[in-house]
Amino acid sequence: MDAHAAQPGTAAAASRSPLIAVVGATATGKSDLAIALAEQLDGEVINADALQLYRGMDIGTAKVTAQERRGVRHHLLDVLEVTQEASVSAYQRDARAAAAEIRDRGRVPILVGGSGLYVRAALDDIEFPPTDPAVRSRLEERAAQEGPEALHRELAGTDPEAARTIGHHDTRRIVRALEVGELTGRPFAAFLPQPRYLDPGTIQLGLRLERPLLHARIAARVQRMVDQGLMEEIRALCDRGLDQGLTARRAIGYEQGLAVLAGTMSCPDAIEGTITGTRRLVRKQDTWFRRDPRVHWLDAALGADLVEHALRQIESSIIAPQRSQS
Repeated sequence: MDAHAAQPGTAAAASRSPLIAVVGATATGKSDLAIALAEQLDGEVINADALQLYRGMDIGTAKVTAQERRGVRHHLLDVLEVTQEASVSAYQRDARAAAAEIRDRGRVPILVGGSGLYVRAALDDIEFPPTDPAVRSRLEERAAQEGPEALHRELAGTDPEAARTIGHHDTRRIVRALEVGELTGRPFAAFLPQPRYLDPGTIQLGLRLERPLLHARIAARVQRMVDQGLMEEIRALCDRGLDQGLTARRAIGYEQGLAVLAGTMSCPDAIEGTITGTRRLVRKQDTWFRRDPRVHWLDAALGADLVEHALRQIESSIIAPQRSQS
């Protein structure tokens, strides 16, 4: 398929380009595929990896370098300091604005990342309930004084559906459900994500890889990060407050690196802990994305043929709805 034949954003759907998402587990090659598709489809990339939002967290998140981007414009990289807390609702707003801007310029937005909730926030018809630090603090104090069971009984009276799905000792979720009810007057379930695209022109491509091969890639990637200077990166980020960050300091690789700097973990143990933590993350990502029947799965081991297969899937995903409407 040549570049011109594979341009659904400009030919098959000239009036409105599709919104393409490349999803899947860590180390499957999502960024490389997204950049290749952007080159073929006159597109731009929108980051959907929560940790790549942070400035300076480059080596440990496998953030694509300027050279690796090959001139393809990227959005929502390096927009937070490591002391800031990532917000999925803020990401939703910014990702949707970026996609609209890209389309307004006649180009194709390509979302890429493995942070499942962030992907869903950008693609699906999801509303995030408001928060109020004062309300939450009051509820947390009550939970500490009265015990989570007391708040769970209260939740059972105001939102029985939420109470049925939240454990009696899950303080964080009990507090959040009560906070949502108090602020909105609506049940917690009203805000749970539904598999319904905000834009019907959305196409999700998922990359999958046999587990032994993926595990080998993860081990090689972690070692490469160390060789590239991950510990030096962590030291530099500590000067910017990494150890104080609520989200950034808990990132896989960075958490282990901080432990090395604190003298509570050896370098070999940190490497092994990072590999083990990444494998656990992969299992969670697989579970998240595989339960979404809308994802079109591609074999990440296809090598040079992967882009061709992806382009064909995009083309068929656009043509099928058009045939059903004719």
